[in-house]
Amino acid sequence: MQLRILATIAALSIAALTGCGDQGTGGSGGTSALRIMAPAAVGGGWDQTSRTAEQALKSVDPQRKVEVFNVPGAGGTIGLAQLAGEKGNGNMLMTMGLVMVGAIEQNKSKVTLADTTPIAKLTEEYEIVVVPADSPLKTLADLVAAWKADPAKVSVAGGSAGGTDHILAGLMAKAGGVDPKQVNYIAHSGGGEALNALLGNKVTIGVSGVGEFAEHVKSGKLRALGVSSPSRIDSVDAPTLKEGGLNVELANWRGFVAPGGLSDADKKSLTDLVTKMHDSQAWKDAVAKNGWIDAFQTGQQFTDYLNAEQARVKAVIAEMGLVS
Repeated sequence: MQLRILATIAALSIAALTGCGDQGTGGSGGTSALRIMAPAAVGGGWDQTSRTAEQALKSVDPQRKVEVFNVPGAGGTIGLAQLAGEKGNGNMLMTMGLVMVGAIEQNKSKVTLADTTPIAKLTEEYEIVVVPADSPLKTLADLVAAWKADPAKVSVAGGSAGGTDHILAGLMAKAGGVDPKQVNYIAHSGGGEALNALLGNKVTIGVSGVGEFAEHVKSGKLRALGVSSPSRIDSVDAPTLKEGGLNVELANWRGFVAPGGLSDADKKSLTDLVTKMHDSQAWKDAVAKNGWIDAFQTGQQFTDYLNAEQARVKAVIAEMGLVS
């Protein structure tokens, strides 16, 4: 009899635990564990954003367990495919951004952002175009002239092929009257590699987030030709691309999407939770510390932005010959 009672208690306990695990974020599931996927290796921008969000979320909801996990590869599309397998899961978010939009097109991913539920745009970071300090290129006009004279001789160092840096190089070339397909782009796995190529005079120009090169511009090792922001940035002494004659603006943005097939209640609960995170002092402090730009959007506004970005990026990388 005692063994039967113990077995019954164990079965009820397992059932209760299973029921808790299946709850969404709404209603009594408000304290369910939330998993945040960073679809890249540890230490990158998506990983940094995910772990910053983890701490800020814990500050606004101490009772909720938040876990960050990494699924690296293929510009985030491996993680995107995994997210698609979590359809209807209201306890998961994936950090993503402009790089993923390009990677979906370049890799011809069968899973797209249409298979996700947009939750929020979080931050933006503008790009900077630099040359070695002793470069003969003093201005963006000099760069355009060199491009027009011989595009192959102007090598551009940046991040992954099809990513934000590559896209900016293509947009700049187009704005300057140069065929984007002629851009001699050399992809690097990180800002450190691109910096070494610049300092070693192995490439003509470098393109990256402002934070990657700003310190080296200030030290005099690099010279900034322009930034991709709509107005000048306090952290670096450089004109905008528009001031330099190139009608281009571009921000490397990051945000959250959730699995597709969410209930309205779970979508609202996740959106409300991320909004509370955004409004927290912990998040505001982290945004300021990291030099990010607050670009918060939710709901239809973010959905419309995401659709517009996909159309724009698809056209740009097609012009650059990155997709057939």
